[in-house]
Amino acid sequence: MSEFHLYLKLGIEHIADFQSYDHILFIISLSVIYPIKYWKKILILITAFTIGHSITLALATLRLITINTRLVEFLIPLTIFITAAGNLLQKSDNFNSKLHKFKYLAALFFGLIHGMGFSNYLSSLLGRSESLLTPLFSFNVGIEIGQITILLIINALSLLIVDVAGVKRREWILVWSGVALGVSTILMVDRFPW
Repeated sequence: MSEFHLYLKLGIEHIADFQSYDHILFIISLSVIYPIKYWKKILILITAFTIGHSITLALATLRLITINTRLVEFLIPLTIFITAAGNLLQKSDNFNSKLHKFKYLAALFFGLIHGMGFSNYLSSLLGRSESLLTPLFSFNVGIEIGQITILLIINALSLLIVDVAGVKRREWILVWSGVALGVSTILMVDRFPW
């Protein structure tokens, strides 16, 4: 197996692993607010998040920035909490382009935080490898593939439950956002760094 395929597989597995449930919950919280007809906008939103975490993942792996791990472990559930709370505060299911543009920036910023969380994992895999470009690139592509897979699953469930079974979209959003708020609150309390 080539180095590219090895790190691609590791990126996919890292996201698909239920030990990354906080990351999975963030992706769900970020996308659950949108009906499936906005799939392109959701994909761009997820990619903005990937770009953010790719930047800090690269900087941290190359040891250009150092990270307070305890603080990052607290900030990750905080990003979930903020995203889920935003879902609950959004009154309308109508698409708002100004709000969506803000969400692009928020996803990019939150991606920076999540990338710091991935950096310890990737650094431990790379050790003292001389070439970091291929592993970094392929790992991030794997992460993006994993996120898109999560996105496809949550949208398929939404299609079945909201569009076929007739559950109101607002109830669907409330359930997922409520789960995200609850889990993220527990994680923030457990990971409080001070």
